[in-house]
Amino acid sequence: MRALRAVAVAVLSAAALAGCGPAGAGGDGDAAPKGSTAPGTSASAGAGAPADPGTGATTSPTAAPGTSPGTSPVTSPSAGTGGSTSPTAGRVPAPGETLVRVTRTGGFAGRTHTLVVKGDGSWTQLDGEARPKGTGKLSEAGLTGLRTALREADFARLPRIATGGPTIYDGYSYVFVHDGHEVSRDQGSLPASLTKVLDALPPFTGGQDAP
Repeated sequence: MRALRAVAVAVLSAAALAGCGPAGAGGDGDAAPKGSTAPGTSASAGAGAPADPGTGATTSPTAAPGTSPGTSPVTSPSAGTGGSTSPTAGRVPAPGETLVRVTRTGGFAGRTHTLVVKGDGSWTQLDGEARPKGTGKLSEAGLTGLRTALREADFARLPRIATGGPTIYDGYSYVFVHDGHEVSRDQGSLPASLTKVLDALPPFTGGQDAP
């Protein structure tokens, strides 16, 4: 009996082992593990767009340094070049504007006379109380000569007041006003350039009325 029971147990054990064999091609065995992507990167990142380490977000290679993506750097307009100059320097006055004003004081009588020349060459003589005493107009050649003398005198570079010349008793003192500059000179301190301006001016007295 013991021998038969041992045989039966062996047969049952063999049958059980046969039913637990390896799974076939269509079995329920575990699938092979899939390869993982690199840590911290996204597998969906487009080609040519590098991923931001640690976030997986792609960055644009076209953004300029110091600007936001999609914007263009803005440049400021350049500043003016060189030093500024007077807006009236070398400007030709309009016909009704004053080209030059010269006041003469002194002489034997010690009187004051003023001569005002406009941009069109018309001129007016004034007495010591600024009352008109005579008028006239320079010819085209005379006006051109006066403009040339004024330009060559370069009032912007002349000292406002100059002394040191010889004293001329009963001489004249002059005050020139031109292009926003005022220059005062005694007759003995007149430079050649201002003498040319005086020579180009109409007379201070004895003018005639304009037609």
